[in-house]
Amino acid sequence: MDFTISDKTKTILGMIDEFVDNELIPMEPEFMAKPARSLLPAIEEKRKMVKQMELWAPNHPKEYGGMGLDLIEHALVSEALGRSPLGHFVFGCQAPDAGNIEILHQFGTDEQKDRYLPPLVDGKIRSCFSMTEVELPGSNPVMMDTTAVKDGDDYVINGQKWYTSSADGAAFAIVMAVTNPGAGPYLQASMIIVPTDAPGFNLVRNIPVMGHAGEDYFSHGEILYQNCRVPQKNLLGEEGHGFVIAQERLGPGRIHHCMRWIGICNRAFDLMAARARDRIIAPNRKLAAKQIIQSWIAECAADIQAARLMVLHAAWMIETIGKKEARNEISLIKFVVANTMQKVIDRALQVHGGLGMTDDTVLAFFYRHERAARIYDGADEVHKVSVAKRILKGYEGKKVR
Repeated sequence: MDFTISDKTKTILGMIDEFVDNELIPMEPEFMAKPARSLLPAIEEKRKMVKQMELWAPNHPKEYGGMGLDLIEHALVSEALGRSPLGHFVFGCQAPDAGNIEILHQFGTDEQKDRYLPPLVDGKIRSCFSMTEVELPGSNPVMMDTTAVKDGDDYVINGQKWYTSSADGAAFAIVMAVTNPGAGPYLQASMIIVPTDAPGFNLVRNIPVMGHAGEDYFSHGEILYQNCRVPQKNLLGEEGHGFVIAQERLGPGRIHHCMRWIGICNRAFDLMAARARDRIIAPNRKLAAKQIIQSWIAECAADIQAARLMVLHAAWMIETIGKKEARNEISLIKFVVANTMQKVIDRALQVHGGLGMTDDTVLAFFYRHERAARIYDGADEVHKVSVAKRILKGYEGKKVR
């Protein structure tokens, strides 16, 4: 693997770092203290600035107005943007829109692409992804109660979903629903585009997460589909291929997530080191003089570097040999980086003491909202079991001396 970063990418990263420092981090106190919708006009102004800098939608196709960066380039961009909770949204590469754009571009019909991709990539509309169900394990997407039954030229959808991130204010959802109940477990569900103004699409609530329900993009919705009727032409890809499409989305998506988490690690580490250096604990004595703090800083620095290299290696494998061959590396980074992030945030919060519990720094926000990283896109334990099985299978009939 070549670790050389091109001059073009270095320039992009330098511009992003400067923008995050000067334009986004100063917005964070208001972001954490005020309703999200009240900040949308200010966020839109920042988005206009990003477009003028020609840094908009870094990972999206050039033909739809994006920069068309490859996976490794965008991984580095995602790390830089991850330092602020506003980063990805302001630069137009936020989840779940990023994943929805990828699968629309890969599996959508010409009509679907023409209708949804230009305004979605341009940031004029938002979307959501509706898969997880209240009573069934999100880490096993082949188990699904939501159904889409054909009636004339339409699908009629019934079911209950939750953690449909950013449903509040979204223009459409991509819904996973069972269309072929008699097929094998991996060929039962389909993905269907459902406009959020369709009759029967009901946003029940924004789910409170650690006491915060959020609103607009910064929320997680519970959706009730009650005889929700949409045309069959809204089918995304082939019928029964919902699971296959989801797998196509998850590999690159985990690179995006994991490098965003590395960005969070970097921000938390910077705050921790600065606090340790400046915090007076006795006359002429700073917190950084404590050996336990020095040990935490050394461990976190090593953990972040190791996790970062794992993610870049996984991205390189996806680009060079494909997602299927890189599935072990993709599973490994999911739980390693999530746990690294949780450890670094926790250490940084501890170093800040009582200040860390407040919203006077971004640490409490990260602590609340990023704990879920060890759960969504497959819980840690699921990834550990699946990768262990694949590793052990490689030892069948193998003599080791």
